[in-house]
Amino acid sequence: MLKLIATKLMMAALVALTVSAISFSLVYMAGDPAISLAGENSTAEDIRIIRERYGFDRPVVVQYLDWVWSALRGDLGTSHYFNQPVSEIIMDRLGTTVTLGVSAIILALVIALPLGVVAAVRPNSWIDRLAVFFAVVGEAIPSFWFGLLLIVIFAINLGVLPASGSSTWQSFVLPTIVLGYFAAPALMRLTRAGMIDVLSSDYIRTAKAKGLKPRKILFKHALRNAVIPVVSLAAVQMGFMLGGSVVVETVFALHGAGFLAWQSISRNDLPVMQALILMFSMFYIVFTFLADVLNAWLDPRLRGG
Repeated sequence: MLKLIATKLMMAALVALTVSAISFSLVYMAGDPAISLAGENSTAEDIRIIRERYGFDRPVVVQYLDWVWSALRGDLGTSHYFNQPVSEIIMDRLGTTVTLGVSAIILALVIALPLGVVAAVRPNSWIDRLAVFFAVVGEAIPSFWFGLLLIVIFAINLGVLPASGSSTWQSFVLPTIVLGYFAAPALMRLTRAGMIDVLSSDYIRTAKAKGLKPRKILFKHALRNAVIPVVSLAAVQMGFMLGGSVVVETVFALHGAGFLAWQSISRNDLPVMQALILMFSMFYIVFTFLADVLNAWLDPRLRGG
């Protein structure tokens, strides 16, 4: 197990290094950042001053190494728009995004796992068809449209929940439902498919032949193996929720990190863009690493890899 963790850590470090290089180079792919910051009506002298002020006149490799070294020490630069340290701006917004993402993935798992298990135990029954219908609708509805629908029903017509803001816990109810319902269908489908496959395997038939109780077979022997791919998908979904909840945060006026990403792109705030891309990528890397370790704990056969 320790060997597996060490190997996964080395792979995660290599991926993180690659992602940092891509994150840094994305800014230069759009053109000269000094010209972009100076604006359309700037003169050559304005561009020269900006290039020297922000260090764009140095070799790109030197800029990248300096950026990585500063990031390792917690210094992500200064925002061109807010004129504040990027790390402070992100930390102010991160709490909202983490609260929303954690709430949404918990809601998605609470819905998807039981529904997927019941649908697999009773295939082609009414509850199986209901689960499939739930998944199809969830995958077909755009999140922004679903969010607006919930605002009209619960905030405007019924008046029981706020339509925007993040001042109270009630403000997170509707966006959590939208984001959780977006993630639940894929988790439910994978749980259902895994359980159907496991329940038809030889060792489950052997367990039944030995007279083990159905509940013990289902939860101790079948579900443990069936949830292994679900763990990996949940890790990816969690990374997406923390990094890609831009639409939901915009619809509900939640000023989290996702909304900050959209703002930084529209304002051409390069340090914030670089830091957010790097941070969102780190979320994926960390959650994927944790999922690999958890899967290895659930299935000893994976420890050999």
